[in-house]
Amino acid sequence: MENLGRGVVAVRSSSTNVLVSWRLLGLDPNDIGFNIYRAVGSGVASKLNANVLTAGTNFVDSTANLGQANTYHVRPVVNGAEQAASRTFTLPANNAVEPIVRIPIRSGGAIKFVWVGDLTGDGEYDYVIDRQTSPQKLEAYRGDGTFLWDVDMGPNSVNQDNIEPGSSTLNVGHWDGVTVYDFDSDGRAEVAVRIANGVRFGDGKTFTSGSTDNHQFIAILDGRTGALRASAQIPTDYLSDGPLAARFGVGYLDGSRPHLVASVNMAWKWLRGNQNAPDGHNTRVLDVDGDGRDEIHEIGFTLNGDGTVRYLLGPQGIVHGDRFHIAKMDPNRAGLQGYGVQQDNPSGLLEYYYDARNGNMIWRHTGAVSDVGRGMAGDIDPRSPGMEVWSFSGVYNAPSNTLTEPNTTNRPWPHLGLWWDGDVLMELYNDGKFEKWDWNNPKPTNSLPRLLRISDFGAINTHGPNPAFVGDIMGDWREEVIVTNSAYNQLIIFTTDRPSDIRLYTLAHNPQYRNEMTLKGYLQSHHVDYFLGSGMSTPPRPNIRYAGV
Repeated sequence: MENLGRGVVAVRSSSTNVLVSWRLLGLDPNDIGFNIYRAVGSGVASKLNANVLTAGTNFVDSTANLGQANTYHVRPVVNGAEQAASRTFTLPANNAVEPIVRIPIRSGGAIKFVWVGDLTGDGEYDYVIDRQTSPQKLEAYRGDGTFLWDVDMGPNSVNQDNIEPGSSTLNVGHWDGVTVYDFDSDGRAEVAVRIANGVRFGDGKTFTSGSTDNHQFIAILDGRTGALRASAQIPTDYLSDGPLAARFGVGYLDGSRPHLVASVNMAWKWLRGNQNAPDGHNTRVLDVDGDGRDEIHEIGFTLNGDGTVRYLLGPQGIVHGDRFHIAKMDPNRAGLQGYGVQQDNPSGLLEYYYDARNGNMIWRHTGAVSDVGRGMAGDIDPRSPGMEVWSFSGVYNAPSNTLTEPNTTNRPWPHLGLWWDGDVLMELYNDGKFEKWDWNNPKPTNSLPRLLRISDFGAINTHGPNPAFVGDIMGDWREEVIVTNSAYNQLIIFTTDRPSDIRLYTLAHNPQYRNEMTLKGYLQSHHVDYFLGSGMSTPPRPNIRYAGV
């Protein structure tokens, strides 16, 4: 797991206040505290807190001179002794009142996705973006917007059909073909990308090793330079059908080393053949049986880390569907649970809830045959233990299979969830709007209370109603949303401006959550492997080690 720094970030939360936020790390001592320091302009930093901070890892600075630049850092306190200072974050003079960090990038074409990883080894996240141009490009930037490199995906990325794309085309339909992770555990992330002849790397060299343009390879690029470090040819079982598209992600399939999980895995390959193993539009990689080894999950089947079938859901009547979630939805039931929706299931099955360890169904909801295009899972109602799940048939408490709101037209839009406002209930991202479900005053979709709209800050979604990225990448445990401006020369990172006393280690040090940050497809919410919601227990210390240490 990444050896992250404190990720200090500061935003103006009002005309007089600044919210400063930082990470609690996964392996921090339980009794760790913090002191926070501020330097004004080029002055010497002074401590802001009278007593060591031991609650939430955020602080409201109400005494800053906001007409000058203010630079913040924190120092951990362990057993009464201050430790080394964190990296600093500077809030510019006269910065706007907005819950945003703006990262300048080069001008270019439209952006669909952003990936994060510590490319440079400084303990903070950097950014890899795509450019939906013809041919396509990848670009890498340090966390402050310093340009690192670009890769031209070449003439085989010109065909951008979302069903049968070119052999080096990225990020069309539910495919991606890129992810970012520290695969060799040296403390610096690499970029994995599906390539073919004609790709020009960050060092200027062009790939020409394919026998034909349809022969494809998985390439590992140096995160600092974009140069090719290694490549492996994708097996050619389906070569006669043309190039393979792919979804990439990361998992610890053997319990110790990060593996790239793709349409074909290079440690082994699994072919569907005539098995009743429906797939969907996104993949999840996580450990469902607690043995320390991750499994690979599609909407209709699960593979063990060695490539053997763990279970198939097709024989239980599951067909293709657009969305599924695996999480600790029931805090009182062993293991993790799954929830999925169905697309035109001939049996009339609309949504279902199951034991993610073995695939056994717990409940099903049926009705007229329908394409249920969205489904969400998260704790949005504290009145019932566990998470709620919903599509278009009402909001159900998953463990009890009961409607939390009798009027099934009163429900949030089942798009994306995020933790933002400072309590442990999940907020919602709905086509550029941050929303909150009010169980005491339920409303129909698009009538929910809104916390903010990204358009009010000059931001746009990057593909349809979706952002480029959602995840915990800076500050405390709450999540960031990355979008762009309409000129595509700025990454706009929404980060919370609301204080919270809740103390949780960074979600990026939770193994399930960090794996899910590497996945795209149809963009979906990430989940941790413990119950995060109303009435939650203190999560256990994650079973991780820091890379490069």
